[in-house]
Amino acid sequence: MFDRDLVVAILTQIDEALEKILTRAMRIRSADDFTDSPSGMETLDSICMLFIAVGEASKNVDKITNGKLLLRYPEIDWTGTIGFRDIIAHHYFDVDAQQVFWICAHEVGPLSATIKNMIKELR
Repeated sequence: MFDRDLVVAILTQIDEALEKILTRAMRIRSADDFTDSPSGMETLDSICMLFIAVGEASKNVDKITNGKLLLRYPEIDWTGTIGFRDIIAHHYFDVDAQQVFWICAHEVGPLSATIKNMIKELR
């Protein structure tokens, strides 16, 4: 068995980071909005930093729960979530703004909903 309180605390941190990503990405209408201005680049940088935190925390949840919790939520590509963290952290200069834009637009919402559901179920 795993420490539910610890896992809920980590999931709550993930949820807060995802909310920040959603808020910061609201004003981005295309990948060009990231790359065409210094403020867009700052937004891209801040979102990427939050993706690193989300991926690392997801990896920690998987470790703490001995790989069992994330498997209960197959609607999320956990390997991709954790792997995207590795791409940003280790290949930062190769990060594709289009990919970040697509993930913000299509993946963050469902991930956020799943994290909220996980927190609810664990409480």
